[in-house]
Amino acid sequence: MSSRACIVTRRGWTGIGWAGLARVLAAVALCTYPFLVWLGLTSRSPRPIALLLLCILAPAVFFRLRSRSKSDLRGVAAIPLVTVASLGAATVLDDMGLMLAVPVAINAIFLVTFGSTLRSGSVPMIERFARLQVADLTTDQVSWCRQWTRIWCLFFVLNGGTALALSIFAPLSWWAFYNGLLAYLLIGILLGTEWVLRHRRFPNLANGAGEGGSQ
Repeated sequence: MSSRACIVTRRGWTGIGWAGLARVLAAVALCTYPFLVWLGLTSRSPRPIALLLLCILAPAVFFRLRSRSKSDLRGVAAIPLVTVASLGAATVLDDMGLMLAVPVAINAIFLVTFGSTLRSGSVPMIERFARLQVADLTTDQVSWCRQWTRIWCLFFVLNGGTALALSIFAPLSWWAFYNGLLAYLLIGILLGTEWVLRHRRFPNLANGAGEGGSQ
């Protein structure tokens, strides 16, 4: 391999490698966020763990958002920016409450994002996901998507409310267990339930066909 090819390869690897590494670290940090918070707060000061999370998440947010257009940023920027801002404030103020509030803020953002699509004339969020696979949906399928958008909105209310109540009234270990494990299990159960019910009611959707009514 020529020296020029080596330089190009190294540059390409560096660009892809650093961005990919940042995303992997961010994903790990987000998945383990409650337990990292619990670990940091049991040491009586949230600042070190907030700073660690900030150093991991901020580069990932930068790599994720730098290539997005202005129109795309409105849809993807809210959650990472709120998370980074909360961690930054927690680092400066050494405030535990700001770290505990992150799951509440994320659920609130999802609630607003999903709920805003239920307005008259808007396409419900679940229908938008469905149309990525099936262009033409029946009336029953559109109604199903609207109903499940409402169900997800209810879930975000309950999930965020539980995270808020635990952050105020419960021991930190309860907050970490719920947000670090139980909330993910509930999301998985809700996704699995919707998938099973949808494929039982609209079996043709499994083949990417939009036609087919309820059984």
